[in-house]
Amino acid sequence: MIGIDIGGANLKVVDDTGVHIHYCPLWQGAPLADLLKPYAGKPAAVVMSGELADCFASKMDGIRWIVGAVQEVIPGAVFYGTDAAFHTRPVPALAAANWLASADCLRENYADAVLLDVGSTTADVVPLNRFEDLRGLTDTRRLQEQYLVYTGMLRTNVATLVSSVMLDGTATPVSTEYFAASGDAHLVLGHIAPEDYTSPAPDNGEKTLDAALRRLARVVCADIDEIGRDGALDVARQFWDAQRTLIARAVEQAVSRSGAGRVITAGIGANLFARELGGVTLEEEIGEVSDALPAYAVREVALRHSGGT
Repeated sequence: MIGIDIGGANLKVVDDTGVHIHYCPLWQGAPLADLLKPYAGKPAAVVMSGELADCFASKMDGIRWIVGAVQEVIPGAVFYGTDAAFHTRPVPALAAANWLASADCLRENYADAVLLDVGSTTADVVPLNRFEDLRGLTDTRRLQEQYLVYTGMLRTNVATLVSSVMLDGTATPVSTEYFAASGDAHLVLGHIAPEDYTSPAPDNGEKTLDAALRRLARVVCADIDEIGRDGALDVARQFWDAQRTLIARAVEQAVSRSGAGRVITAGIGANLFARELGGVTLEEEIGEVSDALPAYAVREVALRHSGGT
């Protein structure tokens, strides 16, 4: 059995050999079926969130396309939905059920925890003792409940979280062009390594310290020789302050509402946010599969349903 998580930007697969992550931008016509061909012939459990990609006219159109692409390669695949059930055909409940698969997998062993899964694009905040209340939630409802925070470690436009930054004591409005991404900020602040920056940079350029600083300077319509490296670092620090505050508030609210006693973290941001929030990374308990938690989780849930091991 393999577990598959199909996002708008990444395809994540967990099998007996470990975690396999493929950049798969659906909005650019990524060949999903071709990327899945190495996994043909294996039973598969699937979750998705890629149906929201704006190449699809509606989420249901996206669900149909994704299910069709998977079944072209793995005809017997089953798909987990927000109703906590498995399906073999396109249904609305398949939209953005990846986070619920994680909750379903972890809720018994971590009932005293809030899960924070910070990926390249979003952060999922999941109180694991509220599973019945979580069933059926759409992404819109999760945004309203602050269970979905639409910012991540790599792909967030810096200008979406800061409208102005302080440079040499002067409030400086930012450009809303897509000049720099969260990956640039986290790279220059030492939160990620260049090899962790797996999505394309905003300018499709290098993922080096100098290139990231140059992109961050552009956020205030400057070159490095105008504001210096310290100025570009200031942009990164102020973005990180805003992002950390946004995610921390959502986690604190979930902890307060649920009465949870601890926070567990997963995803590319697991170590960073475990330090910031006093949490524990799932990697310490389940290993590298925590980097692709929904893919791991849907596999485990499917095995549990089938009585497999």
